[in-house]
Amino acid sequence: MGLISLLFSNPRVFIMLSVLLLYSVIIHEVSHGWIAHLFGDDTAKHYGRLTLNPVSHLDPIGTLMLFLAGFGWARPVPVNYNSLSRSRFGLVAVALAGCLANILIAAIAIFLLQFDKINTNEVFATLLSVLARINIMLGAFNLIPIPPLDGSKILMGFLPYEAQENLARLEPYGFYILILLLFTGLLNPVISFMQSVIYALIAFIFKLV
Repeated sequence: MGLISLLFSNPRVFIMLSVLLLYSVIIHEVSHGWIAHLFGDDTAKHYGRLTLNPVSHLDPIGTLMLFLAGFGWARPVPVNYNSLSRSRFGLVAVALAGCLANILIAAIAIFLLQFDKINTNEVFATLLSVLARINIMLGAFNLIPIPPLDGSKILMGFLPYEAQENLARLEPYGFYILILLLFTGLLNPVISFMQSVIYALIAFIFKLV
């Protein structure tokens, strides 16, 4: 879902959407750092990454991919997993935090779209609908259990130690594996399934409130 075309067709929407989407990936990373801090690891705080200042987070390639492909990334927040209290639960909580942040952003956007004054405003409706779709995509993509994605660390929290080590060994090759799977389309069913799960979760949240 390329968004660069908006730059020429509707520059105002493109600029507003740029800010919202960039902060979506920033909030994703900051969430990892804050949860790690709650579990006793101050690595992100030490490196000045518990901030919403975009200068501290943006990755040029990840930002470009956000607008060309509909998903992207910021510079990963450093976490020392050995410093986490309740190590297995802490590992899962820190890894899950970023995805949950994206799901929450999507849920808020969808909630706002329920109001007629917003839904009938072309600019707001476009901003919020794209914001919701891309945050759901970000959440779904990051839940894939291939290193270095968050899903791999969530999976590690439930694996025996030897299996954790085997999965961690894939990390240097993870980016290339992901690119290959994306270009061959093999990841599409997985991403679609993850998106369906997230939509169902958001619908469940709406029923609760």
